[in-house]
Amino acid sequence: MTHPIGIFDSGYGGLTVFRSIAEALPQYDYIYLGDNSRAPYGDRSFDTVHQYTLQCVRWFFGMGCPLVILACNTASAKALRTIQQKDLPLIDPSKRVLGVIRPSAEVIGNYTTSRQVGVLGTRGTVLSDSYKIEIDHFFPDVQVHQKACPMWVPIIENGEYASEGANFFVKKYLDELMTAAPAIDTILLACTHYPLLADKIKKHLPANVQVVAQGDIVAASLTDYLHRHSEIDNVLTRNGTTRYFTTGDPAEFDDHASIFRGAPVRSQHVSL
Repeated sequence: MTHPIGIFDSGYGGLTVFRSIAEALPQYDYIYLGDNSRAPYGDRSFDTVHQYTLQCVRWFFGMGCPLVILACNTASAKALRTIQQKDLPLIDPSKRVLGVIRPSAEVIGNYTTSRQVGVLGTRGTVLSDSYKIEIDHFFPDVQVHQKACPMWVPIIENGEYASEGANFFVKKYLDELMTAAPAIDTILLACTHYPLLADKIKKHLPANVQVVAQGDIVAASLTDYLHRHSEIDNVLTRNGTTRYFTTGDPAEFDDHASIFRGAPVRSQHVSL
């Protein structure tokens, strides 16, 4: 039996993170699960996101994964802490579940000179204040300005991210953020969907503002984690395989997922 690394997202966005992970660590086996039938998670309650995420984490464990990455900011913000502190000790203390917020918070202060950082995310991520809390822990001198961008995920998932129509909502949210905090010199894309809008985002920002996506950050953090945790690394199998699963329609998933993954995707349906 293989022991893959599990990569989870409510939909497609986690594939932008997985893309970086697979490039950095191609030797491992992976399973990706998109909970597309219940996506998006962004506006759902903390209890609902915890319930859905825990259900998916249990599924990963049943598939032989000793390590699961929540490649979803909403799940990381609303479910990770409870799963780590309350659920894992009861399910299997030897298993690990990691998120994308802490790795980003650990390094974002290294990017900013003005010490003013913008965080763009879903309503759920912004309302959780997870980024403010985590960044303050590592960089107490950095001011964090958050902006929810509720229209971006629907635009992206409906394949409109490259359209002229998308420019209106990209410019709208960025103008509101930069008007409120003009000294921002670094913006973190705190949703794994948003890299697909990166070119448009950069176009509507001042030239001195840098845009930071999470994929490479999370990949570097995972590489370091595995070096430091041989008890997990030694269990993981290394055949270079990837299997994709979705709770939605596989044909629809494959069509969209290949754009996020940057490579063809062939998935299977799973019922949780």
